[in-house]
Amino acid sequence: MTIAPASDAERKMQFLFALRSKGVTDARVLSAMERIDRARFLRGLFAERAYEDTPLPIACGQTISQPSVVGLMTQALNVQPRDKVLEIGTGSGYQAAILSQLARRVYTIDRHKRLVREARTVFEALDLSNITALTDDGSFGLPDQAPFDRIIVTAAAEDPPGPLLAQLKPGGIMVLPVGQSDTVQSLIRVRRTEDGFDYDELRPVRFVPLIEGVAPEN
Repeated sequence: MTIAPASDAERKMQFLFALRSKGVTDARVLSAMERIDRARFLRGLFAERAYEDTPLPIACGQTISQPSVVGLMTQALNVQPRDKVLEIGTGSGYQAAILSQLARRVYTIDRHKRLVREARTVFEALDLSNITALTDDGSFGLPDQAPFDRIIVTAAAEDPPGPLLAQLKPGGIMVLPVGQSDTVQSLIRVRRTEDGFDYDELRPVRFVPLIEGVAPEN
């Protein structure tokens, strides 16, 4: 007796169940992750593994984060419909696509021209017209468009970068991994108050390091 492979609908149900079991419970975040097909952001054989809760390799030596981490970071960011969001580390474009379903406008920066180019192609194919993808040094943020309601960083710094803190609106939230690149890092949430910044530690994570400068063309 052979077991038929799971249909796309069944795989999506299993995918959403796995997200909930890892703590992604926000209905808006789950809905956004249901609408955005992770397979569109992967190439070749890796696209077949899109519904697995695991990080996978992409171009330029980078990775697409595991879906549960994307969901938990998005949930912690608490994006509202009128928010302007800055993402540092476009990567595959998957996180920005999720954010585009929740925010008014998403600006995403990556130091790798190829990743930005490929992400733009997917955004256009999916008609995600509220995303602006740029090649630049994300450690300096995007002063021309600041301040931002929400900032998300998908690469680890030793401390929250000062320019990014400065570009966060009062009342705004930033979510990012911090810690040494060769050890387990902590995912933290920073809230800007009238008096300064409040920090919450959320969970251990492991991300690629935040590197200054624009990468040379591959």
